[in-house]
Amino acid sequence: MFKNNLFRLLESQSGQALLIVVLVLVVALTVGLSVTSRSITSLKNSQNQASSQKALSAAEAGVEQAIKSQNQTNLAGSFTQQYNANYQTSIASISGVGQFLVRGDNSSVNEITKGNPVYIWTTNYSASNPWADPWSGTLTIYWGDPGGSCANNTVAALEVSVISGSRTNPTLQRYAYDPCSGRTSQTGFVNSGAITTSPAGAFGLSYEISLPSLTSVFLISVNPLYANTRVGASVGSGDQPLPFQGANITSTGTADNQVQRKVSVFQGFPQIPADLFPYALFSP
Repeated sequence: MFKNNLFRLLESQSGQALLIVVLVLVVALTVGLSVTSRSITSLKNSQNQASSQKALSAAEAGVEQAIKSQNQTNLAGSFTQQYNANYQTSIASISGVGQFLVRGDNSSVNEITKGNPVYIWTTNYSASNPWADPWSGTLTIYWGDPGGSCANNTVAALEVSVISGSRTNPTLQRYAYDPCSGRTSQTGFVNSGAITTSPAGAFGLSYEISLPSLTSVFLISVNPLYANTRVGASVGSGDQPLPFQGANITSTGTADNQVQRKVSVFQGFPQIPADLFPYALFSP
């Protein structure tokens, strides 16, 4: 009798032990799979970060190669680097006979930041022979993005400065244009009559202004006030085309045939000292 009870007790305990062993194995397997999954994820993230850095380095190399080449007519190029990385670079020159889009501080939307003027070069830039062959003609400037409101100052006004004359005795003329009539009563900026609504197709901008007939112009500064805005410009029919203004360089780097990084840079000319365009009060 005693032996039978002992056998029954041992048999019940062996079943419980087997259950405990199974549970321990399940827990250990779950922990092991979790750790393995985390390790694989961490390794993949590390590889992606390394590939991303290689792709970024390749894209930057493409920009440097484009700037170094100084080739304004070659709009595309590629270069294969070591470590399974390469770049593809496109160079969009800004110049033209008709309309062209003036360089922007934000390459994705081409906006000019308020208070940060953009320059329209009317002479071919040359460090050895600056200000040669000044330009004469009619220039139309476009600005103002649709959806802006004068009530909350999201419509930009423009301050335009023109350096012209002779190399030995240049002159500075300044113009100010504001499509918001509520502000012109206080600032004295030009409003009605001169500013017109930009036609469809002119860069998708809202306003345009034709500057007075220009003679022997070296440089034009366009400074947005109140708000950021895109800015465009075009020369009159029959006028001499505006020279090269700069180039938008876009370089896409690819690493390990899967990760891509893009870098966009505007290659322009040295900025003119701000002292040449002092701020002043405008009066009617």
